[in-house]
Amino acid sequence: MSDATLHSTTQDPDDFAVQIADQIESFLVAVTEVAKGDEPESTISFLLLEVSQLLLAGGRLGAHADIVPEERYEPDPGPEPDADDLREHLAAMLEPVDVYSEVFDPYEPRKAPVPARISDDLADVITDLRHGMVHYRAGRTTEALWWWQFSYFSNWGSTASAALRALQSVVAHVRLNQPLEELDGLDTDQGLGDEILAEEAGRVMAREIAGPLGLRSVT
Repeated sequence: MSDATLHSTTQDPDDFAVQIADQIESFLVAVTEVAKGDEPESTISFLLLEVSQLLLAGGRLGAHADIVPEERYEPDPGPEPDADDLREHLAAMLEPVDVYSEVFDPYEPRKAPVPARISDDLADVITDLRHGMVHYRAGRTTEALWWWQFSYFSNWGSTASAALRALQSVVAHVRLNQPLEELDGLDTDQGLGDEILAEEAGRVMAREIAGPLGLRSVT
């Protein structure tokens, strides 16, 4: 969606709300396009860039003073698009590296890593962002900002950060020509600790995923 249809011509492009909405809309459009699979060789690179840029908007929301909605109860935004198709398309494109291990909260001591999926993470983030975008497009700007800020703290901020770490790790493994550990056979409904994660992990050389993911390994 272009800026002309997303924003009123009277809105100041330097306005905080307009800038946040632009960054979020850009992410929604870009990831939806990536999920179509038209340029599979650029999947990882595009996602790394888009998630990084989204987290800049998240950081701005996180640093902003608490946003208070104008109404006591959230207006019903109506039905929202299902992200399952997008999730499935991303999972198919990311299959060699979709599953990764994540520590849910780095400030909780002795927490074992848990398996997660980049495709699940991105679909989850998009669901949160779309919810706020419905309010924004309906002219409920404060409600949209409140939702984006609240859900940044409660869900999509940490989820996008985890996905970014996984994407950055894939790029680093390939560019540095280091073996990549794939969680072979590991699924996200298993709560496994360090030892079992190590046992389940299979060895996959960077050259085996560099081509399909559009990354050039160092020779």
